[in-house]
Amino acid sequence: ALQKTGPDQPFEVATIERRDPRPDDVVIDIKAAGICHSDIHTLRNEWGEAAFPLTVGHEIAGVVEAVGDAVADWKIGDRVGVGCMVDSCGQCQECRAGYEQCCLEGHVGTYNATDVDGTITQGGYAEKIVVNQRFVLRIPEALGFDAAAPLLCAGITSYSPLARWGAGETIDGRPKQVAVLGLGGLGHMGVQIAAAMGAEVTVLTRTLRKEAEALELGAKRVLATTADGFFHHSRGQFDLILNTISADIDLDRYLQLLAPRGVMAVVGLPPAPQSLGFGSLIGNNKVLAGSNIGGIKETQEMLDFCAEHGLASVIETIGIDGADAAYDRVVAGDVKFRVVIDTATFASAEVA
Repeated sequence: ALQKTGPDQPFEVATIERRDPRPDDVVIDIKAAGICHSDIHTLRNEWGEAAFPLTVGHEIAGVVEAVGDAVADWKIGDRVGVGCMVDSCGQCQECRAGYEQCCLEGHVGTYNATDVDGTITQGGYAEKIVVNQRFVLRIPEALGFDAAAPLLCAGITSYSPLARWGAGETIDGRPKQVAVLGLGGLGHMGVQIAAAMGAEVTVLTRTLRKEAEALELGAKRVLATTADGFFHHSRGQFDLILNTISADIDLDRYLQLLAPRGVMAVVGLPPAPQSLGFGSLIGNNKVLAGSNIGGIKETQEMLDFCAEHGLASVIETIGIDGADAAYDRVVAGDVKFRVVIDTATFASAEVA
């Protein structure tokens, strides 16, 4: 596995120990692992102190290598994925309703969380992983492992709020006007998914540098938020805004872009608290909503939707020796649009 021993240390190849598979566990041979900004935040201690040494990665695609005696839905050779969770209580009202990410006992994260055996979970920048059968997802044949891997976080994070707030619905016979704020790893999936749902999509970004890519992904137009008069001319235009920005923004100004009863769904997580005047919501009955990944059933729904509509992450693939440089490029916004680690490159690596 790729592992860091501290926030300022480089990646090194190390041997990590997985728990012994239980009767209801699945062992997966990992083929591809996406790099998510959450991985970077975690390893750089930007979301609190991480449990080093640590292997991250919660965008995992691979093949079933072994199954426990109690596993009925999976067999050796199945094409599968694992996202941001590897367990939950399975009994509370949230789990029973399909919202395992909201488990009242706390779900078990794919990495940097306490596993059922008391150890710290280790993520997908590795050759293999052991996962409870309930948290394994089927990857359709139409999706390659590398392009599918980022869907397990970026895909479901974008899909869930778009589905929840009806991006594909019409208003008085017209398509919903959906704005995607930011065109990065999350935003580029949001554009594709919203367009496939039937929405008319506008990308809101600081400059028009990525205009060609946005239009190719399915956007009808791209607007630069730094242009003179942007907030005045765009006031009240959008029924739904998918906010993927993980930086400070003027929420009050952006909420002015919503039509009456419009919704801003937030999936980006800025490091500092944001300021908001309640008048921005109360006026015209607007909604500011958060969204955290999705449950297992909805994640499978997303994978099937992407396969049906020919959607996938736009990626570049690297070997394990390129992870440190990739992190710097992700932070600098120099990636279009997702980086995926080819885990086959572990075969020629030397263990530290």
